[in-house]
Amino acid sequence: MSFRRGVVRQSKFRHVFAQAWKAEHCLDDVRVSRVTWDGPLCAANPKLIAVVIEAGGGGAFLVLPLAKSGRVDQNTPTVCGHAAPVLDVQWCPHDDNVIASASEDCTVKIWQIPDGGLTSPMSEAVVTLEGHSKRVGILAWHPSALNILLTAGCDNVLCVWDVGTGELVYQLSDAHPDLIYSVSWNREGNVLCTTCKDKALRVIDPRRGTVLKVREKAHEGTRPMRAVFLADGKILTTGFSRMSERQLALWDTRDLSEPMVTQEIDTSNGVLLPFYDPDTNMVYLCGKGDCTIRYFEVTDESPYVHFLSLYSSKEPQRGAGFLSKRGVDVNKCEIARFYKLHERKVEPISMTVPRKSDLFQGDLYPDTAGLEPALLAEDWIAGQDAPPILVSLSGGYTAPPSKCGTLRGRPKLLSQTNTSPTSTTAPANPMAVEMEREGLGHGQGRRDVDGGIERVKKEEDQVSDILTEIRALRALVLAQGHRIDVLERQLARIEDGEV
Repeated sequence: MSFRRGVVRQSKFRHVFAQAWKAEHCLDDVRVSRVTWDGPLCAANPKLIAVVIEAGGGGAFLVLPLAKSGRVDQNTPTVCGHAAPVLDVQWCPHDDNVIASASEDCTVKIWQIPDGGLTSPMSEAVVTLEGHSKRVGILAWHPSALNILLTAGCDNVLCVWDVGTGELVYQLSDAHPDLIYSVSWNREGNVLCTTCKDKALRVIDPRRGTVLKVREKAHEGTRPMRAVFLADGKILTTGFSRMSERQLALWDTRDLSEPMVTQEIDTSNGVLLPFYDPDTNMVYLCGKGDCTIRYFEVTDESPYVHFLSLYSSKEPQRGAGFLSKRGVDVNKCEIARFYKLHERKVEPISMTVPRKSDLFQGDLYPDTAGLEPALLAEDWIAGQDAPPILVSLSGGYTAPPSKCGTLRGRPKLLSQTNTSPTSTTAPANPMAVEMEREGLGHGQGRRDVDGGIERVKKEEDQVSDILTEIRALRALVLAQGHRIDVLERQLARIEDGEV
């Protein structure tokens, strides 16, 4: 292998070791989906884990508390609202109880899961997004803007949704001539990179609907590629050589003419799924059907991508879920955790840095992306950008309770206002304060106060409804304007004889 170490390189992650959890801490009797789709089929956050499972007559996925272990009863309730197999699930980065699912039935559905998991089967989604004409296999939440979700389907179309209104705000239907293999946002969420069956790596501005850069034949092989944006703006890709050797490559987005480095890995035929940790700048490669997980550190020193080690087991993986950094155990110096999918089992695997001290290791845990969004959906649509808001992991992370009912409003879904969980009383109403100051008693004065409070509350509700409708209409106008631009470009190409 070309990534073996020669001279010893100084790095705090050189001795990271991977260890599977004991059998009693695994999930058993989970009928993991056999769908022929190269996706992770699993997603995990500090509260819950979701696994796509086999389901007769439709599509379903299991949602369990992260702390759950042991045998999973066959009668455990599932999320079962799709009419065909589920291909991808992704937790919202700004609400640990909200999950998106994509399916062969051409729809994307948004669900709100109660704390502790399901007590009965869930078949009614809070929102159903319909805009693809073929099966949908890729989901990607915006890293810092609330409610923005990107979907990619086998119709070669990219859709950007505001799930708060259910509106399709951008659609890129002519950027890819063939099947889209992967999509990844950059850290600020203003551009994204994609890989496609035509072997090209693309950098796209979704708001302008333009392809900014293209690298034809990023990997020469015909097998599927994957790409992920790194924190510093570089792109790491996995793919195959002309001789069907598996490769990884690192690209500088300022110049895609040549990769910064290309490394041959092996001659296996499983697609390598890259999982990137921006806090440690480490990349983990999981091959579907492989028995190994390789991990690398990306630095500014040549050869830029440094092989660290490899976890190997006897059982091949059907998929893998990568736990959000907020969920790792900082007391054990755990820097990453995978949930490896077997045929009928889910096995946690911890990546740990050996340290003797029991104190919090600040160098291993820089501040990481928290739940609070940096932008609202309408801010991002209007052209604003911002990196994720970071939180400290010192002392460990405690997941907040579910924002009960935040997905039930119309049409605003995820909460766009911060409410204090400890506050149980409404703020003082100015009219009531004035009444008390004037010394009015509990008779007519109290009735007037109550009437005043009711009027103020009614007016506030009316203003809120009007603002919500304005936001929905603005999103609709933007989406239709973009669609008109796309159609005008297609018409111009036809008139010029290009089609």
